[in-house]
Amino acid sequence: MSASNQKQNPGQEAAPVSPSEGEEQTAQTASQDEAVQPEQNLDVLLAEAQEQLAQYHEQLLRAKAETENIRRRATEDVAKARKFGIEGFAESLVPVKDSLEAALSQPDQSPEAWREGVETTLRQLAAAFERNALKEVAPAPGDKFDPHQHQAISSVPSPHPEGTVEQLLQKGYTIADRVLRPALVMVSSGQQDAQ
Repeated sequence: MSASNQKQNPGQEAAPVSPSEGEEQTAQTASQDEAVQPEQNLDVLLAEAQEQLAQYHEQLLRAKAETENIRRRATEDVAKARKFGIEGFAESLVPVKDSLEAALSQPDQSPEAWREGVETTLRQLAAAFERNALKEVAPAPGDKFDPHQHQAISSVPSPHPEGTVEQLLQKGYTIADRVLRPALVMVSSGQQDAQ
């Protein structure tokens, strides 16, 4: 087209647009649509991310509450174990106390009756100890001295080898393999040479 044809007169219709001008307008419209689409995609992605963040926050709060509940229950269980841990042992000792009170309530007893009552009470006490894993430590003369379960009061010359128990002075006790009280013993220093 000539330059004169491209000028429009006020009463004339607009001349048709050349194909190259139409392609430019289509390209501009497409680029504007593409610019709008990424904005819409970003809005969708942002909404999804915020929703996921809210879910994670809810899960975090639930996990924190559960952890706090477990901690509280554990603390309560430990407190109950401390408070009632000796309950079984105490139940085992109640009959022993009952037997001792019964013996004291009998004013006129023969020595044989007293002895029989004390032996019965001692058996009850031994049974209570056994049920609760309380064991005697009573080394015999000649047994090897064990510093973990015995306490040496003195060392004396004796026919037993050096480092063995010569005499038991007081029994010791363990509870579940833990020393409650060591046995008090005299330890042999071996035979003393005659001079």
